[in-house]
Amino acid sequence: MLAEKTLMRSIATALAITTVAATAFFAGEEEASAQEIQLTGPLAGAPAVRKLRLHRDGRFEVTPNVSFSLLDEYQRTYMPGLRLQYHFFDWLGLAAWGGYGFQVTTGLADQLQEKAIDERNCAGNPNKKECRLTAVNLTRGNLADDQLARMQWVAAPELHFIPFRGKIALFSALFVDTDINIFVGPAIVGLQERADCGKDTDGNSLDPCSGNYKLESRVTVAPTFGLGLNFYPTSIFGFGAEFRGLPFEWNTGGFDNAGGDPDGEFPDDAVNGADREFKFNSMITVNLIFRFPDLQVSE
Repeated sequence: MLAEKTLMRSIATALAITTVAATAFFAGEEEASAQEIQLTGPLAGAPAVRKLRLHRDGRFEVTPNVSFSLLDEYQRTYMPGLRLQYHFFDWLGLAAWGGYGFQVTTGLADQLQEKAIDERNCAGNPNKKECRLTAVNLTRGNLADDQLARMQWVAAPELHFIPFRGKIALFSALFVDTDINIFVGPAIVGLQERADCGKDTDGNSLDPCSGNYKLESRVTVAPTFGLGLNFYPTSIFGFGAEFRGLPFEWNTGGFDNAGGDPDGEFPDDAVNGADREFKFNSMITVNLIFRFPDLQVSE
């Protein structure tokens, strides 16, 4: 009986303390405020980081590189190139990039060549029904040489922005300066596509497309933009990789894709500008970066 009375007194005491504490908390609650502290003394107006190595500020860069096209339908492009670049500030630079392309056929193009051209032997017997049905769209010779489009060369002035920089640590033992750059500019692209046949885009008659296969050069202008990651192990040398977008319209396969009724969306037995399709061409580029003059250091 005595133990029960003691327990009841303990519970009553705890409830009373809790009630008093809650009442005091809510009764004393007021709107919070903060006072702005103005920094004075030797740190007033000081930069966030001192003695920062400026890898780009006022420096000239020579960057040999090689680019590899991605997600190609019929031919992959390998493009050795060079970029010349000057940086007005550590975060802003002006560059000129260019490259010359070499092509290698994809598995799809190899299958077309083997199954649709070599095995059917339309060159030896062009009057076969299956050969006559595909005469507009399939060469009787070499697919890559006769009709597949290729990106021959690219030249592009670019603006480079460097919004992020810092260090990357490997196993907390090896540290290397790193930055991320964003670039954008117009690109002048030299292409080879299947020459117009059947009729041109104005409706003028040309030589029939059946058996008429050859490549013709043209130049187009397209936007180019991308994102790069760069590393600087020494004061004059760096390396990095970047993703580049290069969207434009072209007829990669040399096929009669469009131009006929209704609304020009069906084949019309002609190959011309109406058969070009929009492609988001993309590349991965590997860079070797050489910078001059000596590395600068901020105050």
